[in-house]
Amino acid sequence: MSGKLPRVCRFRRRRRAASTARWSLTTLSASRLSARTLAVAYGVPATISIVLGVGSATRLLPFDWLEAFGFISGAWGVWLQVRENVWNWPVQLVSSSLYVVVFLNARLFSDASLNILYVVLYVAGWYWWLRGGENRSELHIARVTARMALLLAGLAVVATAAWTAFLASIADSAPFLDAFTTVLSLIALFLTARKIFESWHLWISVNLVYIGLYVYKGLFLTAVLYAIFAGLSVAGLYNWRRLLWIQEEAGEGARAT
Repeated sequence: MSGKLPRVCRFRRRRRAASTARWSLTTLSASRLSARTLAVAYGVPATISIVLGVGSATRLLPFDWLEAFGFISGAWGVWLQVRENVWNWPVQLVSSSLYVVVFLNARLFSDASLNILYVVLYVAGWYWWLRGGENRSELHIARVTARMALLLAGLAVVATAAWTAFLASIADSAPFLDAFTTVLSLIALFLTARKIFESWHLWISVNLVYIGLYVYKGLFLTAVLYAIFAGLSVAGLYNWRRLLWIQEEAGEGARAT
């Protein structure tokens, strides 16, 4: 026994050192990348937001100002979500509140109802990200369990069928697509609120469907917003994968000690 103990200790020391080195390299690369791209990452979207907001408010651009500000706050909210920044929740809460009015004016009652539910889930997500971890600590990124995936898949099928039947009864213009995107969006948002990595796969899928749906309904600016959402969802998938890897490496290093 005494002959094996030093080898085990040396192995753990090497493993911990390698993990620390990878952590340091990843953090250093991320900080350098952030420093180089800070102006582009925030400056360009800020400029576009100002132009779109002022242009819509002064009617120099052919967009309703409510839809324009819903667009701006929605895009910024998802960008902050990609960055795993907790302030994405209040920003997206503003966006959905504006879109409730936009969709009611367009008589898109399913979309308006969806955004009311979004507001509720944004408040829940804001709380969970801050206090949803162990001992009311900050919530960390996790993977979906098989049991949760099966439960949510079953719920999606039942809810989509029921909502499609309801929308068809009130002469909705696209009952199945409206129901499918509504249910899938709510499930994706619940997973995001719980910081589940696989939520980004759902967001990519549902945003692609939404692009075609809003083009069909004539909400072209909103269709552009969901195209941006789709791109940001891909970015979120890769960034959260990187953050999850760093988190898992840190956990392994802590267990090794």
